[in-house]
Amino acid sequence: MLATKPYLTQVDVQKILDAANAHAVKNNWSVTIAVCDDGGHMLGLIRRDGCAPISAYIAQEKARTAAMGRRESRVYEEIINNGRTSFLSAPHLQGMLEGGVNIDVNGCTIGAVGVSGVKSTEDAAIAKAGIAAIL
Repeated sequence: MLATKPYLTQVDVQKILDAANAHAVKNNWSVTIAVCDDGGHMLGLIRRDGCAPISAYIAQEKARTAAMGRRESRVYEEIINNGRTSFLSAPHLQGMLEGGVNIDVNGCTIGAVGVSGVKSTEDAAIAKAGIAAIL
């Protein structure tokens, strides 16, 4: 028998984007919100009006890093800030800044949300608000 695992549906992705966007609107934050699957493939993205174009790239990379690493992207930022700069050469991890949050269902990472545009702690709060809509 083959193993099965939960996954993000398009309905889930839209709920995440809507809730994260509502959190950003409530705080008047111009951000980009990206949602990806467990392999780092983009499933949805919102770039709010007034947000810097580069944030669209940063948000996607934060999401990919959190999904493929199966942990929040801030963990990598902390590793580097604590002196392990050689970690910057880790393959396929380009969003090693706080603001990427993996989506964990029953111990299985099914995707992640990455946000960019405001302070990193605020980016993470937006991502968590989005994830809360489906958990």
